[in-house]
Amino acid sequence: MPLGDRAGDKTESRYCGVETEFDDDVPQLLISNLSSGGFDFVVAPLMNPSYRPSLVQKENGCSAVLPFAGSDLILSPAQWSSHVVGKISSWIDLDSEDEILRIDSETTLKQEIAWASHLSLQACLLPAPKGTSYANYARCVHQILQGLNNMQLWLRIPLVKVDDDSTDAKSEHLVDSWDLWNSFRLLCEHHSQLSVALDILSTLPSPNSLGRWFGESVRAALISTDCFLTNSRGYPCLSKRHQKLITGFFNHSIQVVLSGKALHNVSRGGVQSHPLRCYLDYVAFLYQRMDPLPEQERIELGYRDFLQAPLQPLMDNLESQTYETFEKDAVKYIQYQRAIAKALKDRVPDDKASSVTTVLMVVGAGRGPLVRAALQAAEETDRKLKVYAVEKNPNAVVTLNCLVRMEGWEKIVTIISCDMRSWEASETADILVSELLGSFGDNELSPECLDGAQRFLKEDGISIPSSYTSFLQPITASKLYNDVKAHKDVVHFETAYVVKLHNVARLSPPQPVFTFTHPNKILEGSNERYKKLVFEIPNDTGAAIIHGFGGYFDATLYGDVHLGTEPSTATPNMFSWFAIFFPLRTPICVRPGSSVQVHFWRCCNPSKVWYEWCVTSPSQSPLHNVNGRSYWVGL
Repeated sequence: MPLGDRAGDKTESRYCGVETEFDDDVPQLLISNLSSGGFDFVVAPLMNPSYRPSLVQKENGCSAVLPFAGSDLILSPAQWSSHVVGKISSWIDLDSEDEILRIDSETTLKQEIAWASHLSLQACLLPAPKGTSYANYARCVHQILQGLNNMQLWLRIPLVKVDDDSTDAKSEHLVDSWDLWNSFRLLCEHHSQLSVALDILSTLPSPNSLGRWFGESVRAALISTDCFLTNSRGYPCLSKRHQKLITGFFNHSIQVVLSGKALHNVSRGGVQSHPLRCYLDYVAFLYQRMDPLPEQERIELGYRDFLQAPLQPLMDNLESQTYETFEKDAVKYIQYQRAIAKALKDRVPDDKASSVTTVLMVVGAGRGPLVRAALQAAEETDRKLKVYAVEKNPNAVVTLNCLVRMEGWEKIVTIISCDMRSWEASETADILVSELLGSFGDNELSPECLDGAQRFLKEDGISIPSSYTSFLQPITASKLYNDVKAHKDVVHFETAYVVKLHNVARLSPPQPVFTFTHPNKILEGSNERYKKLVFEIPNDTGAAIIHGFGGYFDATLYGDVHLGTEPSTATPNMFSWFAIFFPLRTPICVRPGSSVQVHFWRCCNPSKVWYEWCVTSPSQSPLHNVNGRSYWVGL
């Protein structure tokens, strides 16, 4: 049964498994561990551990029946698929110098994977590579992956990283196990069906080092009973750091698997239960005490790590459903209302509030949410307002007209069905309001649109927003990289994607890239930009891989009122914008304490705007999206 009922969580992390020894009575194995023990699945060997192909051939020739744990008929296909993860024999060593052992290992690996595939198992656990040489192991796994169905292969990796200042005499023999994983998956060409099962040990690396794994394709965390401490009542518990790590696994859809012998003699009401039941109860306790997923997170679950093409707001008219989604973002419009209210009070002193009418233009009015925010701000501040609502989408104008008539705003609001860049206004505005920002700030052509509309703003007029800045940071995002790679072309690697970043590792804090200010005092200047950024990878992170860059923005609406998505200052509970992701065609490996040098360009011509990007250190990447050949935003 699941660990608990956490509101909004339907992910696989609700299910906890147990690692078992070989048992040729699989139905009884499931009864004792699932029905009686309370676990959801077993990680069980499929083959008798004493089996060696070379010995069988000597004794029986080619007629031997492989010593698997029973027939496929002892369980239903649904039971095999839902309740069993195959555990590949731990003795195999495909890089052994002993040729007989190496050949036996290759043969056994292929036989066991073939049997697991026959059973329609969802995953198999591969043993950790032995020693520092594993090229042949990776080669055989890569061969298997080429012909595999949908089954996942979980490579067991011990969670080890020795700190640089370690004085442990044994530390020279230990490695950063992330390097082991990275080398193995590079040999397998980042195959999407190769994942990680982390072996959690009693000591943990630094938080920065642990953080790397949340951007990798980790499917399971095997927690040995050796990791558990004993509380004052004699029950098993985990250290604060282990608890935080397990909670992180739950939040990233990583399943927990308990392994090892029982080290605590705890009975439930005097009844002898499964030897690891007290450990399962503790893991369930950690899961159940987590806060429920907020309503907004539940709505966005389906968008986590899902690549979406950015909008083309000038070339395409938005659909009703898109407007509907954006209009539900109450936080955004509250911020706009606050900004407009402050601007009205600064613009018109209290003693002139009844005699002065402020002209406010909403450019890109859509179906009217900013018009409503402006009128509410006027009512709140007791200021008189005249509103022009400019919108190019004729379908949205229909809705806008209905709204104005329904609310009785005909004497206050004038609707202009026109592109703001070509409209000739009959009077100039005191305040110009827009919501043209994209996930990267300027990527939906806010600078070009507002520069075009600036001609009908008074010399001392106010623009809301008044400025916005884009931000970038290097990230590990294995899932996003594999999703882009699946298209098998350069075009998708040279496209920026809107994405709700979740299973990512943020390797260095975001840095500002491009800033635009409105009104723009130098209109004859260009909106092209270039920026070189240098990111430092902390020493205690260890080595890492960069799959691309996460992009965000921060906007000043007016005065001290801002909104944005840059993680350190992000507006809480706002969902109109996800991050943007700029992929790299070839991931860049970085060493601890090293610098990453990145170049970004914003390029323009009369018909389109596009970005180009590349990495020049620690290694050279190709220049992405030259001349906007793959991705651009049309003017």
